[in-house]
Amino acid sequence: MGEVVCMTKSKELKASAKIKVRFNECDPLGIVWHGNYLKYFEEGREAFGEKYNFDYYDFYNKGYSTPVIHAETTFKKPLRYKDTAIVEVHFIRTEAAKIIFHYKIKNEAGDVICTGSTTQVFVTNGSMELSLTVPDFITDWMQEVGLK
Repeated sequence: MGEVVCMTKSKELKASAKIKVRFNECDPLGIVWHGNYLKYFEEGREAFGEKYNFDYYDFYNKGYSTPVIHAETTFKKPLRYKDTAIVEVHFIRTEAAKIIFHYKIKNEAGDVICTGSTTQVFVTNGSMELSLTVPDFITDWMQEVGLK
């Protein structure tokens, strides 16, 4: 993650989502299959979007898609069927044309289950051309939420 330029600001944007582990997310031993943690990260991003008006469908309507190009997870403890997980998501401010989130998943007791991060880029709809500059609507959004 050496390419990320994190800017220190007093304002931190974070959100959380509560998830009840469903039967179909578990392996035969009743433990959450590791691939489902990326889905939990996505639920955290959706909660962030609702809280801060950061909507991927709006991005699409403005001509951009934001595919995940990098995902990283570190597993600490397992989640099991019927556990409740709290996904904490933190927006990482960067000057690059990227969206970076850090995650921490905890159980109801507060134990850290998993940590991770995702990086998304901006590509134009249709041609899927990579944007090397931050789209204006993201700059405007950063201004609105107090990051600029």
